[in-house]
Parts: sequence; structure tokens; C-alpha cells
Amino acid sequence: MSVIREAVSSTPRVVKGLDQENAEGPTATTTVRVSAAPARKTGRADAVALEPTPTQNASLPLRTGGFKTIIEGLEYAARGDTGYNFYSVRGVLNARLPYRELRDRACALAHKLANRFERGSRICMVAETRPDFVVAFYACQYAGMVPAPMPMPVNLGGKDGYIIQLTQMISGAKAAAVIGPLALSQFLAEAVDRAGIAEILHYEDLAALPDGAVKAEPFSEAEPCYIQYSSGSTSAPKGVIGTQQSVTSNLDGIVIHGLRLTELDRAVTWLPLYHDMGLIGFVLSPMFGQRSVDMLATSDFVRRPLMWLTLISKNKGTITYSPSFGYDLAAKRARSADHDHLDLSSWRVAGIGGDMVRPEALNIFAEIFGPCGFARDTFTPSYGLAESTLAIAFSDLTAPFGLDRVDMQHLNRSGIAQPVSAITAAGQERAFVKCGRALPGHEIAIRGEAGEMLADRAVGRVFIKGPSLTAGYFSDPEASAAMFDGEWLDTGDMGYMLDDDLVITGRAKDLIIINGRNIWPQDIEWATETVESVRQGGVAAFSIDDGSGERIVVVAECRGGLTTEQREGLRRDIAQVIQAAAGAPAEIVLVRPHSMVMTSSGKLSRAKVRQRYLNGDFSARDNDGAADEASRTAIAK
Repeated sequence: MSVIREAVSSTPRVVKGLDQENAEGPTATTTVRVSAAPARKTGRADAVALEPTPTQNASLPLRTGGFKTIIEGLEYAARGDTGYNFYSVRGVLNARLPYRELRDRACALAHKLANRFERGSRICMVAETRPDFVVAFYACQYAGMVPAPMPMPVNLGGKDGYIIQLTQMISGAKAAAVIGPLALSQFLAEAVDRAGIAEILHYEDLAALPDGAVKAEPFSEAEPCYIQYSSGSTSAPKGVIGTQQSVTSNLDGIVIHGLRLTELDRAVTWLPLYHDMGLIGFVLSPMFGQRSVDMLATSDFVRRPLMWLTLISKNKGTITYSPSFGYDLAAKRARSADHDHLDLSSWRVAGIGGDMVRPEALNIFAEIFGPCGFARDTFTPSYGLAESTLAIAFSDLTAPFGLDRVDMQHLNRSGIAQPVSAITAAGQERAFVKCGRALPGHEIAIRGEAGEMLADRAVGRVFIKGPSLTAGYFSDPEASAAMFDGEWLDTGDMGYMLDDDLVITGRAKDLIIINGRNIWPQDIEWATETVESVRQGGVAAFSIDDGSGERIVVVAECRGGLTTEQREGLRRDIAQVIQAAAGAPAEIVLVRPHSMVMTSSGKLSRAKVRQRYLNGDFSARDNDGAADEASRTAIAK
């Protein structure tokens, strides 16, 4: 079956305090890594090692829902002893921020902001994993201003790409101010100069801002909460509007029904705080349940992925989340690093989200860390997106996560996810992970090309509805309208239902259609990664129309030092596995390591790799510096 190509439309919902203006700005690209300034220390912290906030409150009863605003949740959490803890790459506690202190600092900063900017102003802020970002985010809640978190630079591209990304977000938010670390002063100055509409403040200087007579007025339950920019995996980042009602509704669902939070829970994260899994999952959710959370910067996790597990072991963490590649990276590092000292027996929820789940990666992780006390049943697949605040479906915590083994040849031809059987051809079996059931008050539907509801196992477009849904995209009324069909939101994902469980098969925009057959790019990419000399996580598959029809292109990163003969052999090997996996020929493009374009959350952006290919970025020289004619070959059988 083919993809639905017509955009659904409806009148976008309007939220008090946010208008729907037309956004302008270039497509965001990837960024460059810089060193962030360390967290500020004071007095005792300089002389005595800090102790993390406790897992349990001494006297404050656990409350897991019913808060109408973010501020209401923080005011309750501030009556206890728990809070945020910020760790270095070596596992040293650099700063602790109990919810009580957070409340006091946020209130003080809110008063300063209220005397500098109009209520309802958008404030863009670089989401550095440090107390100052968290304080500034909550200060906006107290001041009735809309925070718009922006990414930290990462080692994925260049300075120009990062500045373009910041410019797009600042312009799209029509921000009154941009807040960031002094280390990024030059980048922020250039972005603001291009946007031409914002003032620059630095985290290090916020405490010195003057006070005034204007009183801060916190957001009410009918007002906005934040603007959360999407990662831009298939397009330029869009500003998802989060309201107090949509956010608190989703937090209730996560804390009460998804995670089933208890007094013994403690969260651990390395996720970027600009992304919905980091911001909602580990800045807001733990606070909403008065739980402590231990934070490691994303860049530090990439350098030392086992530090993530060390924090779980050291502080008896129970809840964490990661895309499957995070588990894969930790498992690979464990092969060459000591990990016998880890005690992971406290781990209760090993959440998985953010990308397509690879069961093989989870199996390897469970095998390696099983001796350390990790239980395979701890894995908790779920499904969500920023447009639904964060989560829409959770697996049952009381049961092992489920797999559905499907005949891919039958799926690609008929659009039906038929279970494997004795007649399934060799190499045509694929295991899809069940992502669980919709949170209470929410619904999931699978629709066909004409918008009709599909039965179990029929693959179609995933639509959702419920109180956690966004009101639309800020400054983008056309995209907001296209996203909705009445109360239903088109996620852009493809999948099917199985006994009320949702199974995701891929992104609609990424689906490759050749001669009427559906081919999932992940199948091609994962098959290509099995070939020796191909870099894991360094493959992108997509289709292009060359005027005579669609054809498949596979861009694969390979190791350096290969001779011309070895490169030709590598192309033949890749072509063979692609033919076996997809039953179709492909053009093989060999490129240098780190040629892929990734989002801020680490997901592959096939659309942007495709654009690089069309721009000729891979046409000059291959990974060994030889002329492109020797590195790019069309394979046909």
C-alpha cells in the first residue's frame, strides 16, 4: 500500500497568550561541540564534597497527580528534600538543586524578568545540563513568560549550522531575550544579530539583574507552558506549543499510569534537556512526583557511556530512558571497559523511546549486564512525540515487553503485518516491538489512504487524540492546520495495532516505494551495517526520483585506508545484503565517517542526508580522498 500523501487539515486551536504568526528562517542543520562552563559553586561546595539529594522525602507524602500548573507541582515538591543533581563526566557531583532551593531561586529570577520583559514574552534559552537552565525555565513559569529551550552544540557539524539553527528558533519564537552560557557568547551574538529581535542574557549574570516594582504573575492553568522545538529529523524544527493543561495531563499519565511512580524511585538521565524526553521526562516528571534525579550531560555520556550506569549503580537509580542506540553504545563500551563493579539490581524501568527499537541491541545489553543485576524484563518500550507533550503509549510494567515477528515480504506487498510462518522466506523475518497501550483518556487509531480506520495488523498512518495534545505549532498556522483532522492529530508515523498494543513500523516520510512496493529504510540500513568495514550507525537509505522513476540510494560510512579493490568489494557485499533484505537494487555511496546528519537527540535525519546527496556533498571525494568516480557506483541486478 502507498503512503497517505494528502495533508489533513483543520482550524488550529488557539491558546491564550500565544498567537499563530508566520515563521520564517532557514532550515536548521547540525552543530559543533563546545565546552560548557562548569556549574557555579559556593561556600561549602568548594571545600566539602557535595551529597546528592535523598531518594525519599523525610516527611512529605508522595503525591502523583492533580496539579493544575507546573508551579503548583513545584510548590508542593519544595516542601520536601528531593531535587536535581548534576554530575561531571567522571561522576563527580558538581551541583545539587533541591526543589526548595529551586523554588526560591526561580521566584527571585522571575521578579527580575518581570521588571525587564512584558508578561507573555518568549524567552529562548540554551538547555545546558546545569542548574541555571533549570532555574531559568521555572522562573519563566513564575513570571508568566514562555520558555523556548534550544540545543547545546554537539559534535555533529559546524558553527554555521548551529548559528542557523539558533536563528531559526529565535526568529520563530519572536523571542524577547536569549539566555545562554558565556561560553557561547559569540554564537548567540551572531544568531541574535541575524534574527534582529532579541536581547542576550548570560546565565552567569542573571543573579545581578536589577529588581523593580513589577510583581511576577505566574501562569494559570488556561495559559501556555513552553515552546518545545522538534529535532527536525525530516524538516526544519517546529515550535510545539505546550500548555499548562496539555503538559500537566501528560505528566499525570506518565507518573501515575506509565511509570507507576513510588516513594523508592530515583531517576537518572543523560538525555538533552532541550528534547522532549529530557525536558518532560527528566526535568518535569520527577518534580511532579517529588523524586530526585541524577543528570549527566549528553556530551559526557557520549564520552563515557558507562558513567550513566555507574550513577544508577551508585545512587540506586530505578528509572531511566534512552533511545535504543544509547543501550547499544553502553554495551559496546562494556566490551572494552571494566563493568563488573556495577550493581544494577535497583533498576526498575529501562525506558525505550525516540527511535525505532532494535531488539538485537536490547538483547546484547541484557546479556552483557545481566551478571550486574540487570533484568531483561526491565525494558519498557513506549511511544510518544513532542506534539503529544511526550508520551502517548506505555508498555505494561508488570509483563515482559512484547515482540511481533512479521513476514516482511508479505508486509511490503500487502500492507498487512502477517506473523511469520513455515512459508516465510529466509531473511524475510523481522521483529517489531510492541509499544504498549494508550494512556487513560487518550486514543490511538490507524488510518488507511482514504482516512478509513484499519483493522489489527493493517499498516497505516498513526493518529492520536487526547488531553496531552499540543495546541499547534507557534508561528506556523499552516503546519498546525495540516497536523489535525478534527480532534485527531496525524503523527506522521506508520504502524499497526495488535490487541490494543501499538506497533510502530517507521516514519511515513522515510518510507521507500519502488514499483508499488513499500520498503522500510531501517531494513536496508540494518542489513548494510552487518557488512564488515561499514560503520555502525553510519548508514542512511532513501529514494530519489531521477526522472524515470524512484530508485534507492544508500549512503554508508566506511573505515579509511581501503584500496580501490577493497572498496569495490565492499560495494558488492553491500549490494548483496540489500538485494537480500529489500529485493531491489541500490546506488551505493561510500563516505567518510561522521558524514551522517543527526538530530540533537541523536536520531538519523535521512531527509538531510538525502539533501546532502542531492547537493553533491558526497560527490567530490570519498573516505580515502580518491575521486568520486571510484567511490560511487550504481548497483543493478
